[in-house]
Amino acid sequence: METESEPYVRLATLRQLHQVVADLNTARSLADTLQTVADGVVAGLGYELACVNLVRPDGDLVVAAFAGSAAAEALITGRVGSRESWERRLSMGEAWGELRFIPHTEGWVLIEDDVPQWHTEGPEPRFEDEWHPQDRLYAPMYASGGGRELLGVISVDRPRNGRRPGPWGQEALQMYASQAAIAISNARLRANMQRALVRLEREQQALRASEESFRQAFEYAPSGMAIAEMGGDQHGRLLRTNDALCRLLGRPASAMRRYSFADLVHPEDVGTLLRTSAEGGRAEIRLGRRDGTYVWVSLRNSVVADTADGPRFLLTHVEDIEDRKRHELQLAHRASHDALTGLPNSAELRARLSARLCERPHAPYASDIQSLDAAYEGDGGFGADGFDFGAVGGRPYDHHVHTVAPDDEIDDGAKGLAVLFCDLDGFKSINDRFGHQTGDAVLVEVARRLTTGVRDGDTVARLGGDEFVVLADGLGAADAADLAVRLRNAIILPIRVGGRGVRVGASFGIGWASCGMSVEEVLQSADQRMYVEKRSRAKVHRRAG
Repeated sequence: METESEPYVRLATLRQLHQVVADLNTARSLADTLQTVADGVVAGLGYELACVNLVRPDGDLVVAAFAGSAAAEALITGRVGSRESWERRLSMGEAWGELRFIPHTEGWVLIEDDVPQWHTEGPEPRFEDEWHPQDRLYAPMYASGGGRELLGVISVDRPRNGRRPGPWGQEALQMYASQAAIAISNARLRANMQRALVRLEREQQALRASEESFRQAFEYAPSGMAIAEMGGDQHGRLLRTNDALCRLLGRPASAMRRYSFADLVHPEDVGTLLRTSAEGGRAEIRLGRRDGTYVWVSLRNSVVADTADGPRFLLTHVEDIEDRKRHELQLAHRASHDALTGLPNSAELRARLSARLCERPHAPYASDIQSLDAAYEGDGGFGADGFDFGAVGGRPYDHHVHTVAPDDEIDDGAKGLAVLFCDLDGFKSINDRFGHQTGDAVLVEVARRLTTGVRDGDTVARLGGDEFVVLADGLGAADAADLAVRLRNAIILPIRVGGRGVRVGASFGIGWASCGMSVEEVLQSADQRMYVEKRSRAKVHRRAG
């Protein structure tokens, strides 16, 4: 996996991981799903080799899919390892959460077992966490529920960065294995459901037996299932729901029949639901529970006919993906927020600021008028239907609201996006005298005071060290100056840490974001003004500790 100290790299990796997890549910068959699992490890998790070992009905594990090396795939695909050997490996490995890691120093005890492998010889590691060719890392896949039924094991090798995965990489692999297990279970469930549906359509004389088979698969499916009307005035109304769906939403089956999915969906997800309420449609939406909360689910639709020429119904498979969504949000939050203070970090600050800026500055009205005059004089601004209002002054028309800096010299009531660059005064002496633990506590308290002192909607971010930035929109020059004074006065109050009171000062530089400027230019302008303000203040007002 990428270096974990670079949030923007982790965000890119998270996007790749999100894509490969989404691909797991697009495979048409169990074999396609297994190969998608192996390919996803290589494409999204940063390993060169991946192998999926699937539990067979007799309990042994067969190499069912391989990715990363055609030679290794030809060597071991289809080979079988005994359940006893696999359980030995999973029990002796170092526990990284659900993962199991066996370092090359202990691998000699596995030489005689029958688990298929492709490991080669290699030199001793040059540093502590360097990956060795005979290191082994396994991600078990368990069926959902409390039984802990083993579905298979993902084996990975050759991390592209040459290092053993750290905590973030371990958590990503573990989460992926969990999603892979759900995808494999769903592939098997879909295969069973499809076979049941084929029997219903083709075996008219065995209709009752087929109905019972369908009922069993429907009622006892581990994930939610629903049948809804298709077409007519009651389109979408729920006719039947299984116990899993009722438990998921905390609603009895009798009450569910009064609703459609459109009645239960989160208001923000109604459009997504309507776009996918057809054959083969799928969507990730939030459904309302009885207690008023919402749960993230994945919907997958199939059309079922009551008889050969009878009415058609919509069969919907509802999968609980709340844990996966929570993991995604947690990973995204870690990548975009400072670990110490919980504030947005430098990458997130730059992203928010960049969203407000465009590459060209706001054009004066006179310039636009001249451009219109030029367009009327020539024929370049006219087409067959007259003047092209899609462009003014040679620039494409858009709906971007330009960010413009107010004039510091003229108090004309103009408002803009203020950028307050804050640097703490005397913080280094606190670190030197009392240690970094005290310094960290001071930074956390300063972050709290800054957050408390701004409005809802304003951004307080930590750039690193003792530097903070505040983005406050809709302020005039005087408003920004007043805000800086209020925040400085809040920061200089004593901070109690470990039974002692310490003080820090703060220097603020006020810059303004304006279209036509880059993010770095905006931050550099505020930073420079902060240093001007810092030098202008008497040293006695900046001393702390």
